Amino acid sequence: MTEQNHPVFATPNTQCMTMDRARPVDLVKLARQTGGDRALEEEVLRLFLKQAKGIARAMEGQADAEQRKRDAHTLKGAARAIGAGAIAETAGALEQTPAEGGCVRALLSEIDRTCDYINSLLR
Repeated sequence: MTEQNHPVFATPNTQCMTMDRARPVDLVKLARQTGGDRALEEEVLRLFLKQAKGIARAMEGQADAEQRKRDAHTLKGAARAIGAGAIAETAGALEQTPAEGGCVRALLSEIDRTCDYINSLLR
């Protein structure tokens, strides 16, 4: 069975679980946060998509380092809440160095990767 055929919201201790960073969202953490309610998981993911894409659009043209810092902080908290650890880490780095263009590019890349993954879950 390939990973594409695995259930989207796998339960812990199944062959569906991966221990590497192949999945940008920790689905076990998400399930804990939502009490295992699948409809709520989907709703939370859709809300995160909207927020992450909005922040990404704002950051692409944003020259104000203080606004980037605030946006990074907001995104970091939202990412932690759904188990998107790589976005949370990258947003945290940008929060510390908001004027660093490399951090902005890294965060935008991670947002794209994570949003693509979430979209694949929601199909």
